[in-house]
Amino acid sequence: MTALPASIAKALVDHRARQGRERSAAGDRWVMSDLVFTTMDGHGLDGTVVSHQFHRLLQHAGLPQRRFRDLRHSCASLLLVQGVSPRVVMDVLDHSQIGLTMNTYSHVIPDLRRDAAQRMEELIAEPER
Repeated sequence: MTALPASIAKALVDHRARQGRERSAAGDRWVMSDLVFTTMDGHGLDGTVVSHQFHRLLQHAGLPQRRFRDLRHSCASLLLVQGVSPRVVMDVLDHSQIGLTMNTYSHVIPDLRRDAAQRMEELIAEPER
């Protein structure tokens, strides 16, 4: 079972409702599949189109261009910085080995080490009188 943030789960429920309306509007033209994201007639999305739309959104938001797959990297980095266990991040990314996760996202580790040192200091430091 995949754990999702409540806001993402709600967005997917809303998306499913919109997709149901699209399916009704398409009638016999709708292509039945188990895909979550489809065209207006149920076909799978073309990766090139998804990338193009993603780039347009970045441009509209005034953000630098990135690859769509960079979202995965951002997800992992943000989770690690938030203190999520590397093992959990490995599972979220569906990596088969912790080494892949840690080698790929090792640039985040110095921040985590500083945070760990600060937390240890808070645990062992004598209270000021």
